[in-house]
Amino acid sequence: MACNVKNTDTGVKMGRFAMNAPIRQSQADILNRLYDMKQKQIAQALQQGNSLRCQVLTAEAEAIFNALQSVR
Repeated sequence: MACNVKNTDTGVKMGRFAMNAPIRQSQADILNRLYDMKQKQIAQALQQGNSLRCQVLTAEAEAIFNALQSVR
């Protein structure tokens, strides 16, 4: 398991979690879209009275939200 990656352009080792800003922003954009879609699915499940589906979707939304927080 590699903890460091070597930047092939500069030869400088970067930390395992080092990402440049454009990549982080791109990931944040994707996660935001996923979170918004999940919220819409939750609203539909609530409207249909499907409590089990709502619970599953809520857990998925929470995981997406946590991933979003770690990217920021």
